[in-house]
Amino acid sequence: MKKKSFFAFIFILISVLMITGCNKEEASKKKKGSESDGPVRISVFSQQDASRNLETNSFTKFVEKEFNIKFDWQVTTYDATVAAEARNISLASGDYPDLFLLIPWVDQFSQTDLLRYGKQGVVLPLNDLIRDHAPNIQRLLDEHMYYKAMSTAPDGNIYGLPQLIECYHCSYPNKYWMNTAWLEKLGLEQPRTVDDLREVLLAFKNKDPNGNGKADEVPLSGTPERFHDIPLPYLMNGFIYDDAISRLILDNGKVDFVANKEGWKEGLKYIQTLYKEGLIDPGSFTQNAEALQKLGNNADGEILGSGTVMHPGIFVSEPEYQKDYDPVAPLEGPNGSFAVYNYPSSPGGTFVLTNKASEEVQIAAIKMLDYMFTPEGSTRAHFGEEGKSWKRPEEGDKAIEEGVEPFLKTIPGVEGEEPRNDSWGAAAQYFHPKEYRDSWVQVEDIYSSEGYERRLQEATKLYDGKQPKEVFPHWTVWIEPELADEVAMMETNIKDYIEQNALQFITGAKDIDKEWDSYVKGYDQLNLPRYLEIMQKAYDNLDL
Repeated sequence: MKKKSFFAFIFILISVLMITGCNKEEASKKKKGSESDGPVRISVFSQQDASRNLETNSFTKFVEKEFNIKFDWQVTTYDATVAAEARNISLASGDYPDLFLLIPWVDQFSQTDLLRYGKQGVVLPLNDLIRDHAPNIQRLLDEHMYYKAMSTAPDGNIYGLPQLIECYHCSYPNKYWMNTAWLEKLGLEQPRTVDDLREVLLAFKNKDPNGNGKADEVPLSGTPERFHDIPLPYLMNGFIYDDAISRLILDNGKVDFVANKEGWKEGLKYIQTLYKEGLIDPGSFTQNAEALQKLGNNADGEILGSGTVMHPGIFVSEPEYQKDYDPVAPLEGPNGSFAVYNYPSSPGGTFVLTNKASEEVQIAAIKMLDYMFTPEGSTRAHFGEEGKSWKRPEEGDKAIEEGVEPFLKTIPGVEGEEPRNDSWGAAAQYFHPKEYRDSWVQVEDIYSSEGYERRLQEATKLYDGKQPKEVFPHWTVWIEPELADEVAMMETNIKDYIEQNALQFITGAKDIDKEWDSYVKGYDQLNLPRYLEIMQKAYDNLDL
């Protein structure tokens, strides 16, 4: 495996050097071109998949014509590891491009990257460019406090812009979906409290709701592959607020930690009782998403009673099965009823200009981006050509959100159709505020594929507003480069300690009553006080 990784690294290195070598001649041409009336040449590093060719893409051609630009593309794959290595090699070579245009879920500049490269002068602050040439971006920064906080470094500079993706259903990611066909068959109602849930899961296990005469039902399952698909946060939130990511809370502006509190201990005890009674699938803590899908799509009939996942498609894709699952609201526990809130945009930089970019390139690039911060530009950039990939709403069409004027209707692809290659797709989701996403057309049948987004929209309303009044905004926190390694190590160690001990307490490998005190004391050895001190300072520095 080491040999394969080494050769992969060498292949990427050679590829990048070949690209940068070829671009030296282009760079000199670009300097000459900037003094003429010809197009502004911009070298861009980006990611593309097999369905898209950025060089021949029709949105690329549209932008080049509208903004008098000529792109020189340097591309890598959607493979996150390969893409990150290629970006880092490009920067390390010293012959990096004018512009990085990236996809957050593939690879992007972290906030620490932006601070580090910004202080080195490698990436450029965008403040003046935005103020002078990008009124749409400036307006968004002025109106959206989280987006501004995510974009603005502690020194006041904007070294890179993240995408604004206010996906409503993603804002409350830790949902719970239950087989309501089973509830109906057993004459049960959806659970409202943690005690109700135990009784429902016991019925799922013991009363043969799938009617095959076998005790093959799995009452509840999930996967630890993603933070929003594991049972712990949803079940814990009747006892203490668990945001599933930072495990930090706020109390009148003071940053605190939850996984060493009595409420956490109570929650673990409750989950342990479910586990001991065989109501939680042991695979919930170890299996990947593919294994969970096999459980949900069981060929011999439905065997899964419920899943703690963001949306039902994560655990079941079989249409006849999927329509049986409906959302369950946050459960009332002894200490309240909370829902996990997470701002859905990813912090960091996906649009980053480097010191290789001339003033002319900087202005052309920011004007192009500013166009994508409009409904028209966002639609053309992300969805593609009107009449080909999307169309205007027709009479009777309804937007996802009730009472909102519909704006666009996507045109589904046809099986066997050639890739349309008419948009930048995920690389162009810069302007997706909630009000824009709410205007997309969806059919009213929430159990059809064309109504799936409406289904998620309606489900999310059960969770909306159930978060605490104060939520630690981990998505906006900036860590200074000199502290980055220390913080990263502490975060990794603390996260591993939480997960390992939670699993041991739930499964009974550790006695929660006898070993709780030593567990709590263990956080001192992980420098938790120091970690909280750094997080407090980072929070205090936020302009919210």
